[in-house]
Amino acid sequence: MSTTTRRKVGIAGAIVGAASAGVAAAALAKRYAVGRIRLRPDLEASEPFGELRGRPTTVTTSDGVPLYAEVDGPEDAPLTVVLCHGYTLNLDSWHYQRRDLRDSYRLVLWDQRSHGRSPRVTSEDSTIDRLGDDLAELIEALVPGPCVLVGHSMGGMTIMALADRHPALFGDKIKGVALISTSAGKLAELSLGLPALLSKAVHKVTPSTVSILSRNGELVDKGREAGNDVAFLVLRYLGFGDSRNVSPTVVDFAESMIRSTPFEVIANFYPALMSHDKLSALDVLDDIPTSIMVGEKDWLTPVDHSKAMAAALPRAQFAEIPNSSHLVQLERPTVVNDALRDLLKRASADSAADDTER
Repeated sequence: MSTTTRRKVGIAGAIVGAASAGVAAAALAKRYAVGRIRLRPDLEASEPFGELRGRPTTVTTSDGVPLYAEVDGPEDAPLTVVLCHGYTLNLDSWHYQRRDLRDSYRLVLWDQRSHGRSPRVTSEDSTIDRLGDDLAELIEALVPGPCVLVGHSMGGMTIMALADRHPALFGDKIKGVALISTSAGKLAELSLGLPALLSKAVHKVTPSTVSILSRNGELVDKGREAGNDVAFLVLRYLGFGDSRNVSPTVVDFAESMIRSTPFEVIANFYPALMSHDKLSALDVLDDIPTSIMVGEKDWLTPVDHSKAMAAALPRAQFAEIPNSSHLVQLERPTVVNDALRDLLKRASADSAADDTER
């Protein structure tokens, strides 16, 4: 081997060695950061996330999808609460709400199509309108009396689609609605906290990028599993407003739900979320008690989107919850549950008044 060749090999080896050392150092720093976070006192460490269970059942939709659901709480309760989870989550995301309401109310929790224990469907069947129809069929099958609907993120959009497609249910069957960290539309215009030009560029390339990645969904999912420490840090920062003090156990719980949602499912629903526009459907909710909640630091469905819904529903109760973000029902459960109890009291009073008039 010539002197020149040996020199080139040596330089290449040094570069590879430096790069490997950099990757190893980054991985070590990441593990160190996550390790330090997990060593902090954690008041939620013993909370049985994902372990609360109700009476399991299946509702088969008109297009043949067997949706998984659970019924919890007393069967003879005068009011049923139907909890609709968000994008990439599942029915367990309502852990605190189930825990605190199950003694007083009959609860129906369900996994939206392609999420949780419900089977996956094609991209053509992954639309918000179809989710609204699913909810209508679920109510028909599992809710014998009056009910209140509670939706987080995509679950709130599901309720809006129900209002758009099945307005007759509201007022008679549906006595109240809670819309949590959600939007009536224009998600494709979000700045994502970026400068205007960069935000436009991100929105321009994201659909095609998501489409390309979805063709190799299994490989993407393997990468997501391998990078769960990174996912923990990212979700801790973006999903929770008080990232310094949020429980690591809560972050792990939320991250595990997101990671269990296949990337192909994420890609299938992405266009539906971006094209969602149901602001006009909110008129249907105007005559029933409605609560709108959002975390002040929510960057996925920002405060302005909830304020737009509140402007369309001037009689709704609006709450901007301080120092919290998109997963507000997990981050500030006491505040959310107090607001839900107030909504349920108002809905119960309206239901009782209707019964008296009859």
